[in-house]
Amino acid sequence: MITPTSLLYPDAFLSPLAVDEAVHRALDEDLGRAGDVTSLATIPEATKAQAILVARQSGVIAGLPLALATLQKLSPDIEVRAHVRDAARVARGQQVLTISGPARAILTAERTALNFVGRLSGVATLTADYVARTEGTKMRICCTRKTTPGLRALEKYAVRCGGGFNHRFGLDDAILIKDNHIAVAGGIRPVLERARSYAGHLVKIEIEVDTLAQLRDVLNTGLAEAVLLDNMDIATLREAVRMSEGRVALEASGGVTLDSIAAIAATGVDYASSGALTHSAPNFDCALDIEM
Repeated sequence: MITPTSLLYPDAFLSPLAVDEAVHRALDEDLGRAGDVTSLATIPEATKAQAILVARQSGVIAGLPLALATLQKLSPDIEVRAHVRDAARVARGQQVLTISGPARAILTAERTALNFVGRLSGVATLTADYVARTEGTKMRICCTRKTTPGLRALEKYAVRCGGGFNHRFGLDDAILIKDNHIAVAGGIRPVLERARSYAGHLVKIEIEVDTLAQLRDVLNTGLAEAVLLDNMDIATLREAVRMSEGRVALEASGGVTLDSIAAIAATGVDYASSGALTHSAPNFDCALDIEM
């Protein structure tokens, strides 16, 4: 029997509670108070159907566990055969799932299932494009907290399906001191001293800097594990790597695009984070074709 867990990318955790909550919320939004009145009005209850979920473009698949959970939520009699699992690269026209069972349930689930697969496969495909342009370097591509409200766990999972890595999941993961924190706290040393006195021994501290002078101040304190280099050009990133001498992890952020990512990786920074992985990923084109 195929379960949502069996379709997950094995190297990225996605809580079954997150899957269930997302599917419940999406179906509640679509079904409203009266259900799928079109299918109820036009399809006899006993009608069976078979459908194929097809990729209409090449890319990396993600979101199949949510599609399956959507179908199973509407009818336990639906049977699904998976031809790939999440994180698989597919070609245009490739069959992804074969679905058979009550026609009403399949038609009702169609848009919600496709929405999940289209959105998450879009994130995974864009992430894979970024990763491909950094091949041969040590740099890791990371997502940010610029996610769709309510879908963060799903979108960060899709980033992992595409070969990327996750930055913070939320404000409670780690201490990330931004420019506004520095301004309010009175400077780099005061803000780092406050953070270090607050943090537990397993909590890392990262601080954002805009200039090499600020980076030097951070290095002189010895209080941060990582430094976010905000909107620095390639030459400045390269100098930051030279200055740090491996004492802190360096993360490039701001202006990280498909066009710039290869040059950023070549500077020797450890990480590059891009909100575009989640907030600007185009929808992956897929469809559900009925075969009576």
